[in-house]
Amino acid sequence: MDHNTLTECLECGLLQHSAPLPAGGSSECPRCGCVLHRDRPDSLNRTLAFTLAGIVLFIVANSFPFLSFSMQGQATQTTLVTGVVDLYQGGNWFIAGVVLFTSVLAPGLQLALLLVVLIPLKLGRMPAWLPRIFRFVRTLTPWGMMDVFMLGILVSVVKLAEMATIIPGISLFAFGVLILVLAAAQSALDPDLVWSRMPVLTDTSPPVRPGDDHRVCGVCELLVHPSAAVRDGRRLRCPRCTDVLHRRKPKSLQRTWALVLAAIVFYVPANLLPIMTVTSLGRTQSDTIYSGVIFLMAHDMWPLALVVFIASIFVPLLKLLILVVLLISVQLRSAWSARERTRLYRITETIGRWSMVDIYVVTILVALVRLGNLASIQAEAGAIFFCGVVIITMLAAMSFDPRLIWDVLEREHVGAPPGSGKRASRLGEQPV
Repeated sequence: MDHNTLTECLECGLLQHSAPLPAGGSSECPRCGCVLHRDRPDSLNRTLAFTLAGIVLFIVANSFPFLSFSMQGQATQTTLVTGVVDLYQGGNWFIAGVVLFTSVLAPGLQLALLLVVLIPLKLGRMPAWLPRIFRFVRTLTPWGMMDVFMLGILVSVVKLAEMATIIPGISLFAFGVLILVLAAAQSALDPDLVWSRMPVLTDTSPPVRPGDDHRVCGVCELLVHPSAAVRDGRRLRCPRCTDVLHRRKPKSLQRTWALVLAAIVFYVPANLLPIMTVTSLGRTQSDTIYSGVIFLMAHDMWPLALVVFIASIFVPLLKLLILVVLLISVQLRSAWSARERTRLYRITETIGRWSMVDIYVVTILVALVRLGNLASIQAEAGAIFFCGVVIITMLAAMSFDPRLIWDVLEREHVGAPPGSGKRASRLGEQPV
């Protein structure tokens, strides 16, 4: 896999041997249960095929209208970027930027950069810039939210069904297929295989042995002896992907606390202030997140109402509570259920992106309902605060280092420095 046989779990810091995997097999960390590696058969060919199909679908999805709105003889059409433009022109530049990045730029760049990586690999060429490009692909992955955008489209159609006629366009179908193709490409991609074929600048460096001082790259997972790291002033960089190396995420607790507190401050106005104002036939109504859920319930859309309630109200609150529990437990040096706390951390990384659904609903409605005094929708201050909550909580989860949960146990039982691997022999099936 790598140029040595050891690997370190990025969630608990356990140093362990990496055994060859059977076709389609996977390996888990014996201490925290994190999936370390998966074998994906014929990964390069399958990922390349899905990527090429995704690029074609992405062009189609962004070239034609995906929804049309017709009311009393007047009609409007919207593309994926129409709502972004309308939000920006209405002064909501922050929401416009977030929606543009998460629904268009991040998925598009991910597909384009992935193609740039896969073609040289298929041709057997390894240009020096290839690892950096693949590092950007991995960084963009959590920010692509096309599947959440599709849920936003569904909610928007339900909200507008009684007001006017909604006609789906060719781009909507291309967009739906694109979501499936992009998911298939991510499932087929074997990052371990890609990284194993990329050059390491200091490949002749001494291998990491149990008890050695070392760093593990948070992007390509390469174990690096300090003498093998590339020096950038006072910083050490990975000799394969050039990411900055740290024993642990720098100032993880301080940064996570700051982001969590900021999200809590934003959460209150996000739920109290209206997120949009609807004007229809001279009547004006302002909607909060709660009133949007009540609207769906009143129209017997219970499954959709439940989804929106969970994604927009329950998930942000749950994520904040989990992060607070994790931060307090680490600062109190708690030994309570480290494995379960690590699972809680995984939950925060997985669920946070789905809270963007209400922001996408506002974006779509603003783009579709543009009929002047007859009917119009405007984004309000609540949408800005709620968008801030989603982005800040995602950043907070990324800044928290789950290995801190286990470092407390290592120091208490062994007195070893974090990441030394000295306690591994007590905790796993294949530890060092």
